[in-house]
Amino acid sequence: MREIVTIQVGNYANFIGSHFWNFQDELLGLAEIPESDQVFKNHSLDMDVLYRTGETQQGLLTYTPRMVSVNFQGSLGSVSSRGSLYYQIPAKHLDVMAWKGRVTTHASEPLKRNLFLQSLNEEEQESVNKANDLDNLNNNSQAEIQDKDIVECLESDVQYWTDFSKVHYHPQSLYELSGLWTDIQDFDNYGLGKEAFCGHQHGEEIDDRLRFFIEECDHIQGIQCVVDDSGGFSGVSAMFLESIADEYPNVPVLLYNARNPSLHMDSKGRKQVISRNLHDAVSFSRLSELCKLIIPVGLPSLSGSRASQYLCIKDEKPYHSSAVYASAMHSFSLPFRMKQLGPSAESICTSGALDMYGMVKMLAGQMRQNMVAILDVAMPTPSLSVDRAQQSFLGNLQPLIPDIAEDVEDFHAVEAMNIHGAVTSGNRRASISEVKDAVEAAYDNSVTQRPKFSHLSASTCPLPIPLPFPLIFGNMVGQHGELLETPISGSPSRGSLEVHSIPMATRLRSSTAVLPFLESKLGNLRRFGIERGALGAPLLQSWGFGKDEVEDMGEVLSKMVTTLKPHLEYSSDSD
Repeated sequence: MREIVTIQVGNYANFIGSHFWNFQDELLGLAEIPESDQVFKNHSLDMDVLYRTGETQQGLLTYTPRMVSVNFQGSLGSVSSRGSLYYQIPAKHLDVMAWKGRVTTHASEPLKRNLFLQSLNEEEQESVNKANDLDNLNNNSQAEIQDKDIVECLESDVQYWTDFSKVHYHPQSLYELSGLWTDIQDFDNYGLGKEAFCGHQHGEEIDDRLRFFIEECDHIQGIQCVVDDSGGFSGVSAMFLESIADEYPNVPVLLYNARNPSLHMDSKGRKQVISRNLHDAVSFSRLSELCKLIIPVGLPSLSGSRASQYLCIKDEKPYHSSAVYASAMHSFSLPFRMKQLGPSAESICTSGALDMYGMVKMLAGQMRQNMVAILDVAMPTPSLSVDRAQQSFLGNLQPLIPDIAEDVEDFHAVEAMNIHGAVTSGNRRASISEVKDAVEAAYDNSVTQRPKFSHLSASTCPLPIPLPFPLIFGNMVGQHGELLETPISGSPSRGSLEVHSIPMATRLRSSTAVLPFLESKLGNLRRFGIERGALGAPLLQSWGFGKDEVEDMGEVLSKMVTTLKPHLEYSSDSD
């Protein structure tokens, strides 16, 4: 067993995580349904890599994500931090009371479950009661109407990441940061997060949660960490990762650094712009030091990017944008859980299995030793048909972060590409060998320079679209993710009731194309925090950073740049 433990820190990171686990739950469900497509029954993915088996006090077997979630107190909505699978001992009421005066109790009403969570509860009750076949038959039409109502309800009223989560969690998984007397909007800088982790014994308690999952692993292959780096949670994450590095120095950490596009929609004054730029530079510098590979994602406008050319994204809705980033996360992590079934079996369902250590070593351990990877996505990826081969893979793979240079010559570029559920002419599902041939043809017919080294992973299993998924597909996307010749009349956006699965392509690459992104962060740190008379120097001091620490962070960013551009000498000195 090569287990992975997942960490989700911050509100937006948990939105991404909620979609990610819904995909896994959907795969598990489809594998058990007799009438589902054979591609889901034979996906050749080892779900035990991400999940753990357990048992309740009543002797019921459980199968829950090996995951630790960290967020604000009250961020779980109507879901209990203890989950719903394990028996929870009710609090005892003490009869002894020292106070002799009047006592007034103020109790807030529990949050109501939305329509989706109500339906989950009803399904579980039905399975327990074992309703007869006649009742199930009579309820079919009602269930169909209910699904439509559920989709509409979620589309208009998602407030918490648990509102659309269909997964049961272990009691050790969900951790709330109590005792923070601030609104989430004001928890907006690295210094606040650093202070929050160290205070109130949060650090020790979160470490214990992670230790619970790691110590029961047979042979852990790594930790995948999703971080909302837009505010104080980047500081929480950095302190958490520091303790991980101390306690598990040989466990590779792959860090998925996410940014909610809705944050770019607010107009800010000069003081806020300086604070934001400094936070971004400090956060990226500190987090990149504490992982083996960092994958930043977060476009200022996902809806206006080429990555969403077949999608209908509303940037102001985290429910929308997080679905795209979670889809990409699911896709690029597939090689970590592909079963090694031998050459003959591998050629049928999957190809190119790679563990996390191998991925990190390939992308961050080549000649230049750079640890920043660009994530590109094609969602959905077009057909593999020969006449569209170039467009299919190279033209449609678009980066999920801004400031990425195009058409750069990099003779040391390295990439890991993953394609799953691809279709070919006639919308027929492509075989593994057809995927490999199409990728070769795409590079042969393209002016784009081939990378120095490329690893291809392929799977016949597409991305399943669970019921709680936003209406983000355009009217050119068909039921199985195929791109149609003519748009479907009616609503311009479609969801899980119309689109059941999609083919996906993702690519992680180490390339000089990331230089503008890194140079922007280095420039902001030098301009606002390091240079003589820098306007942001007092702000950094209030975050707990001395001059030497700030210069060290500048050196970290400078080293990233010079690694990719060795003929330039960047320095953090103010002279």
